[in-house]
Amino acid sequence: MGDDRTTLLLHPVRLRILQAALGRQVTTSALAAALPDVPTASLYRHVSALIDGGVLEVVAERAVRGARERTLRVVLSAASLEAEDIVGLSAGQHLDGVTAFLGGVLQAASEYLAAPGADPAHDGFGYRQVALWADDEEHASLIAALRELLAAAAERGPGEGRRRRVLTTVLVPDPEPGPDPEPHAEPSPS
Repeated sequence: MGDDRTTLLLHPVRLRILQAALGRQVTTSALAAALPDVPTASLYRHVSALIDGGVLEVVAERAVRGARERTLRVVLSAASLEAEDIVGLSAGQHLDGVTAFLGGVLQAASEYLAAPGADPAHDGFGYRQVALWADDEEHASLIAALRELLAAAAERGPGEGRRRRVLTTVLVPDPEPGPDPEPHAEPSPS
């Protein structure tokens, strides 16, 4: 799949590791517990690849039963692909990446909804879509504003009364520009 960066980030197991670690500090043993279907040796190999690639960073180490346990966090600036990173990917490679990505989202939603005490209305659990009409400049401006807003919220980190919530976005343009829609008319009073 693509170059080293896309290969690093779009690998299905590494995507799941990043999704499990996003927004928190985790140990490799916590990742193993979160991903029980991933063999331990494979998990450690993928974690090492993400550390070597600068996507995970070691924030602490401690001795545990004669071994070193590392605490890790995701480096947000290194954990996403930009347009220049994906320019050479085929449609099949994109679909493989989206499939792995959405598989992780589906797994997280399933685990949340199966958890005792899950309260979707109270917890803010949701899924929605909105159609946006924007030219390229408006689109770029919207994405930049969203990134800035989300980066500020993500930097707050854990604290009193805060709960980790994962916001997932997938932006899918129409395959081809269609005709301009009819102007949105307000319903007439009856």
